[in-house]
Amino acid sequence: MEEWYSLRWFRYDVLNSFEWVYPYFLYLLPFVPLLFWLRDALYRKHKQKLVITYNPVKGFRDWLTLLRLIQPVCVALAISLILVCLARPQIISERTDQYSEGIDIMLLLDISDSMMEKDLSPNRLEAAKTVARQFIKGRLQDRIGLIIFAGEAVSLCPLTTDYELLYGFLDEIRPDMIPTAGTAIGSALAVAVNRMRDTQGESKVAILISDGDNTSGNLGPATSAQLANAFGVKVYTISVGRPKKATRQDSTNISSAFVDESELKNIAGLGNGKYFRATDNTALETVFKQIDQLEKVKARNVVSRDISDFYRVYLYWAVLFLLVALGTKSTFMTNILED
Repeated sequence: MEEWYSLRWFRYDVLNSFEWVYPYFLYLLPFVPLLFWLRDALYRKHKQKLVITYNPVKGFRDWLTLLRLIQPVCVALAISLILVCLARPQIISERTDQYSEGIDIMLLLDISDSMMEKDLSPNRLEAAKTVARQFIKGRLQDRIGLIIFAGEAVSLCPLTTDYELLYGFLDEIRPDMIPTAGTAIGSALAVAVNRMRDTQGESKVAILISDGDNTSGNLGPATSAQLANAFGVKVYTISVGRPKKATRQDSTNISSAFVDESELKNIAGLGNGKYFRATDNTALETVFKQIDQLEKVKARNVVSRDISDFYRVYLYWAVLFLLVALGTKSTFMTNILED
């Protein structure tokens, strides 16, 4: 804030920016000159007069006459500024903050070799990472964590509200981060449950993104899903890629480019969640939007007001003008016959 003696405080734009707590004091400003007129009218007959003969002198004497206006002008300005002080000029800045109790969300991302299939653009893994970023960006104060899995599961990022940190981890995900081949869906879900079992979030959600069956790990997906349900963790499963279909030529040898939906459907059912299928990029985006709507929590807007008072600035000016008026009281600038 500028110093009180700056003339900026008397600019129109500054005065216009104030909120006035008691604006009716400002309506008295036009009556300040009236006070001096009434004073002159009431005491005109009682003024002491000294009758002398003099010849009008112009020049230096005229300036001395004008200096006699300093004292009444300073008193008028002081009274006006006191009225401004009483009107309480303030600057009020409002800020609206959104608050929600938040939920705990764990993203489980399959990074096995089959996630490099290109039925989604540019491939399943990159498409899942892109949509996951958009999903994170739309959340408000939710704690989100990240687990990756292939032949084993790794907790890449714990639950956090630092979304920039999450974006960094998502960018670094590569299929070779877990050398063990396979798809350990059960182990990944168990790690997620372990991470969230003691958290205090209003809701606990695991979003599992995969394209295959559980082929490795020490814990079965059904058991992990039951554990999730026991600890209050809701499990949403998303299969990415084209659904698996058996062929007449060889129903036992099916390409890994196709997805077996039965395992993920079963997990979602046991985990009190929902199963989604995403066969292309648009469908995957739609799935995440649906989950985003299903797991919305009530947010409340809190409006905070910062109030800054500026009456002291004009009070200091009023005191200054009063001191000038008192300092010139017994000088050549006043008419001692009027006292």
